[in-house]
Amino acid sequence: MARRRGRGYAAVNYPTGMNLGGDPSQALIHATTTGTFVITLSSVDLGQGIKTIAAQCAAEALGLPIDYVLVDTADTDTGPHCMGTFASRGTHRIGNAVVMAAREAREAMLQVAADELEVDAEDLETDGTGFIKLKGSEEKKIHITDLALAAHFKHGRTISGRGMFLKEMSTVVPETGEMDPDSCQAHACTVAEVEVDDETGVVEVLKLYNVYEVGRAINPRMAQQQIEGGAWMGLSHALFESTEPYYPDRVHGPKDFSEYLMPGPADSPEMESVIIERPAENGPYGAKGIGEMTANAPIPAIANAIYDACGVRLTEMPFTPERVLRGLDQSRGVRGGDSPPGGLRG
Repeated sequence: MARRRGRGYAAVNYPTGMNLGGDPSQALIHATTTGTFVITLSSVDLGQGIKTIAAQCAAEALGLPIDYVLVDTADTDTGPHCMGTFASRGTHRIGNAVVMAAREAREAMLQVAADELEVDAEDLETDGTGFIKLKGSEEKKIHITDLALAAHFKHGRTISGRGMFLKEMSTVVPETGEMDPDSCQAHACTVAEVEVDDETGVVEVLKLYNVYEVGRAINPRMAQQQIEGGAWMGLSHALFESTEPYYPDRVHGPKDFSEYLMPGPADSPEMESVIIERPAENGPYGAKGIGEMTANAPIPAIANAIYDACGVRLTEMPFTPERVLRGLDQSRGVRGGDSPPGGLRG
């Protein structure tokens, strides 16, 4: 009996947004009297960080510090339209809508600044610190807070913008099957290193290497967290979680989180993650969606690593010790009633 090590890899490409399109998202933005720009969305932040991404996109488009951006994810009764938080579409669809809204608001902001400074709007620029100034001049400028106060109480103007991003529905050509199924595709590869105990059938994932091409990582730290959190979920699906239907009946399934198996700290492998950027032409600043795909590649990578370690090809999740041992029995030619080495039974 021995602990056998193996390495396996798997690659995946994943579409951004709903298949064939037709999934719009809208964003509204307006400036308060203090110069804070409020983005109103109906898009739900499930913890994936869409509030942060929306704020970053808006700040970049406005040319203002992110401290002057506030994101309000209201609800579907009071907020603008959004198809939902799914299909790895959040950053792409919502980010595009926010950029469109922020650019419209920027035009209104520069026009009010032009009236205040008595110059042409096309001669103005933002300096990234909160000032709108005359190009080439350090004296002729106005801060966004003073500008917002002037817009509200002097000019009676609203600094606001609207944006809606839509990938139009693509219909299938019946004769050829031709279609335009998605906006862009992200790509990834995971390499898994495992150790298989051929006496107990226990699989331990030692390390996961993750390489993701995500268009552009608007927030690299959050992208890494998404990748490694998704890899943890993939590991959980591969080794611990049993999906419906439970065998032989649902009553045998977990009733609460104290019974639900998932990896703990001791089961979590070391991870090394790399992000490759190849901007998408239609993404907000080149970004693609990466949400769901991060849990995909680790599963077949682990399966391939198990095969490399002990020659057992597993095709059903989770990869439990029992399934590993049954596979080893098959490879050794052990029949159901025979006693394999070590006294184990198939």
